[in-house]
Amino acid sequence: MPAPGDVAAPPPVDVDVCVVGGGQSGLATAYHLLRANRRRATPLSYVVLDDRDGPGAAWRDGWDSLRLFSPAGYSSLPGWPMPPWTGEGNPPASHVVDYLRAYEGRYALPVVRPVHVRGLAECGERRLLVDAGGRGWRARAVVNATGTWSAPFWPAVPGMRDFAGRQLHTRDYRRPADHAGERVLVVGGGNSGAQVAADLALADVDVTWACAREPRLLPDDVDGRRLFELATQRVRDPGAHAGVGSLGDVVAVPDVRRARDERGLRAVAMPERLTAAGARWADGHEAAFDTVVWCTGFRPALGHVGARPAGEGDTVVPDGWERGDHAVRSAADPRVWFVGYGDWCGPASATLIGVGMAARAVAEGVARTLPDVAP
Repeated sequence: MPAPGDVAAPPPVDVDVCVVGGGQSGLATAYHLLRANRRRATPLSYVVLDDRDGPGAAWRDGWDSLRLFSPAGYSSLPGWPMPPWTGEGNPPASHVVDYLRAYEGRYALPVVRPVHVRGLAECGERRLLVDAGGRGWRARAVVNATGTWSAPFWPAVPGMRDFAGRQLHTRDYRRPADHAGERVLVVGGGNSGAQVAADLALADVDVTWACAREPRLLPDDVDGRRLFELATQRVRDPGAHAGVGSLGDVVAVPDVRRARDERGLRAVAMPERLTAAGARWADGHEAAFDTVVWCTGFRPALGHVGARPAGEGDTVVPDGWERGDHAVRSAADPRVWFVGYGDWCGPASATLIGVGMAARAVAEGVARTLPDVAP
């Protein structure tokens, strides 16, 4: 029995579909569930659980100069184009946040926040318990759309514990002014590494950009829209298995081009190790640094899929995935679906322009697996 004064947790809420994650992937999935319901005699009940205190997901946390790869017209979620950006260049992250907020409202999507999902477990009646620590939802299908931002990848580089300066990850970096007068080492050969290094270089911060291999900049005329088109063509070609990553490493956004052409920004080899004062390269060269920014990528934020909710049944742990026409679900439990984690969920599925195709496939796949009768 609860101790005197304790408040009993509310009973789990029954829904047909629980979408975990309220960013672009979760919203696109919810939109397509809404559309799927128009074709059903008995609409599916669904909810979107988001761990933020407001709309916008990871777009709320990017560095100050972060902008889209493409114009607003080519950066839209399904159903409603992103409003035009009237300022200079492509839209900034704040414009995306405003768009995602308006998108939720436009379609009255059932987003509940803040909710931090801890795990999934069997709970009988062919349902899964989505456990959120004192709150729960019993769902017939669970769509994971948590993205990657909350799961940064930190590499294991010799000397990291010896380095006396600051070490940040991409998600911690904000603006060049925070590093005025510093010597900064940016590590990472992808888009984030290029953009952070360019941001610092254009502000005259002493920056060194280091990569494990020479980064390949895409042609200057390839933006996010063209990248998605190329990736989709390659996936659709018979025998093609390459996704976006095979087309190049870095989109040459305007700031990256300016830093390259006006400031001479070029990547150097990855250092062999960090030292107390900086870094040392394989040829014996050493350099002093005050800060290292690790732009080394992210992993799918799927800890809740393998977590064990306290006091509940067996944990649901997918041991593989089944792919079919851009829809991805667990091979161990077909009630568990995934959308928006990168090429393995469909071409460019981690982008605004690309997630719609994957979200539609998942929503329609979920709808097919749930009989069109009242639960």
